Amino acid sequence: MTNSKQKTARRSDASIWPLIHDERAALATDLASLTNEQWATPSLCTGLSVREVLAHLTAGASLNNVRWLAGVIRCRFDFDKQVAMRLAEQLGTTPTETLARFRRSVTSTTKPPLPTVAMLGESIVHGEDIRQPLGIRRDYPIEIITMVAEYYQGSDLVVLAKGRIGGLRLVATDGPFTSGSGPLVSGTTLALVMAMTGRTRYCDELDGDGVATLRNCS
Repeated sequence: MTNSKQKTARRSDASIWPLIHDERAALATDLASLTNEQWATPSLCTGLSVREVLAHLTAGASLNNVRWLAGVIRCRFDFDKQVAMRLAEQLGTTPTETLARFRRSVTSTTKPPLPTVAMLGESIVHGEDIRQPLGIRRDYPIEIITMVAEYYQGSDLVVLAKGRIGGLRLVATDGPFTSGSGPLVSGTTLALVMAMTGRTRYCDELDGDGVATLRNCS
């Protein structure tokens, strides 16, 4: 990579971290008054409560490359086991402690070996995994959610997305995002992001001949 490209990459990361911090802060605010029953609500992540997904986000903001690799080795390269182990580390004994741990991570720039934009994607997708079952709505700036959509349409890193939308044409109805060719799937950029990352509930918000295919790939 040339010095020019390195500078561009650094500027890109520097511009993305404040967006991540904003998303974390907004989520912490949204969850400040949850009841114990709400904390136990099933999230859109199969088998996890909203509280557990929040602990997962804290874990992601607390793992550098060295700790991530050490965990992978400790779990004998079972990545799901490592995720569960790190989540348990950040869960705490009460929902209040879970939220306090997350708040301490809001401005963290620590991350596993992932692109910084992937951390933005995690913040938004997991934020929706929590908000949607609780009936909490967040309006994302279209340029930010478009950035995340453009990342996921070309990546299967961490979550299968590129492979899930292969052979489909995605078109956002509220912004400039388009991807691929084939049967049409159209809807808001957020619904497209959530559906391409496997959240089938958002397929109900999409239109087009390709929706059934996308739903069945999730």
